[in-house]
Amino acid sequence: MSAASFQLSHPTPETLAVSGALTFATAGDALSAARTELDSHRDVARLDLSGLGPVDSAGLATVLALLAHVRSQGRALAVTQPPAGLLALARVSGVEALL
Repeated sequence: MSAASFQLSHPTPETLAVSGALTFATAGDALSAARTELDSHRDVARLDLSGLGPVDSAGLATVLALLAHVRSQGRALAVTQPPAGLLALARVSGVEALL
């Protein structure tokens, strides 16, 4: 897997897993693909981030946008296993509580 790639999978019907890079290079495609997955798999209640590699502020914005997208539909989405780098970005950005 290259540093500029991401992948989505469904390890369980209730989980959408994101792996690979979630950076400026991948954020737009990741957001679009993940929204499509979340809209077509309405039983997804968890966003598993355990497989993420490089994450930057665009990756954090992508995760927050996915949470807002699902919440706007009256659904809940729990973020599970966020990497330390993502948590650090969220903390310094003042948005850690949103995750």
